[in-house]
Amino acid sequence: MEEVKVPSPGESISEVDIASWTVADGDYVTIDDVIAEIDSDKATLELTATASGTISLKAEEGDTVEVGQIVAEIDTSAEAPAAAPKAAAPKEEAKAPAAESTPKAEPAKQETSHAAGHPSPSAKKVMAENNVSANQVTGTGKGGRITKQDVVEAMAAGIPAESTQGWGGSREKSREKMSSLRRKVAERLVAVKNETAMLTTFNEVDMTEVMELRKRMKERFREHHNVNLGFMSFFTKAVTEALNHFPKVNGMIDGNEIIFHDYADIGIAVSSPKGLMVPVVRNAEQMSLAEIEADIKRLALKARDGKLSMDEMTGGTFTITNGGVFGSMMSTPIINPPQSAILGMHNIVERPMAINGEVKIRPMMYLALSYDHRIIDGKESVGFLVKVKEMIENPSRIIFGGKNPDEVLLGL
Repeated sequence: MEEVKVPSPGESISEVDIASWTVADGDYVTIDDVIAEIDSDKATLELTATASGTISLKAEEGDTVEVGQIVAEIDTSAEAPAAAPKAAAPKEEAKAPAAESTPKAEPAKQETSHAAGHPSPSAKKVMAENNVSANQVTGTGKGGRITKQDVVEAMAAGIPAESTQGWGGSREKSREKMSSLRRKVAERLVAVKNETAMLTTFNEVDMTEVMELRKRMKERFREHHNVNLGFMSFFTKAVTEALNHFPKVNGMIDGNEIIFHDYADIGIAVSSPKGLMVPVVRNAEQMSLAEIEADIKRLALKARDGKLSMDEMTGGTFTITNGGVFGSMMSTPIINPPQSAILGMHNIVERPMAINGEVKIRPMMYLALSYDHRIIDGKESVGFLVKVKEMIENPSRIIFGGKNPDEVLLGL
């Protein structure tokens, strides 16, 4: 009998939640098969079979279990089910050729009929979290079964709204246990408010130059680099240059000391089926716009599929979050500890602006910088945000360290 124990997802994590079982009690599994998804307070991980045999589950979906706890047992003495009916001996075929074939084909039909349109445990959980019904997703699993990937892809493609006459009215209530990830997020958010001197400063940026540059060059950019040109790469690069001018914004407090970083590991908040996650783009200060776009795309796809590793979500020195994709006009983002600052981007709205004494319509975006006042003074925070604004409004500054190209030419 092989015991399946909960592995350690990382340092300081002592317990996890059984998010879903991908197998049923009594199923035959082979070594390295994914048998469950477990939620830690930082990421969702896969639990694999440590041997081949018949599995016996020792925990229920939603249970909170300790690292090292036995959650399943595998009977290694069990024989694997036949992959396909074996050819019968000639004498047996002569006795009952029809009787041999007909009964074996029937269960397969029943299995296919039963599986069609039915979600797997992990798919069912994602559907429940995102209010997706089975008739909105096409199953590609065995016998038409709906997999987690089917749900994720359907959500990414845009799920059509179902016709409805109302969303409730029953006066009923329901309770749902918070996942360990959501519990940890809640704890960290409260801790940030209580343990830091958080303050937010605002500015607005004229997106005209970036939008026109993107409009002119996006097709060539995609053909040359095989990735789309978005706004996030411009802001990421502008942030890294601004951090070079204001290193405290890229620092963090450790006891009575300030840690300064000679690099910029930028956390990019991305939406996933499990909520907002913040994977990290390493050494963004050394990357080109194309490299930043490619890395953001890679991390966003992994977040969507729940495949982000612990290393990919830890160690950032500064974070950027874009609430504008959801329609946010202005917000005060909360610092991602132990970092000292976070930049919030918002939606782009055409507004009348006074330009050289004339009123012109310009695409404007509000920016918000939340920072820890214990380490960052108002002058530094405002200066940082102004530097980002200057580079976005004049993108050529990004490649000249935040300076005007004329200033670089003249050695100023």
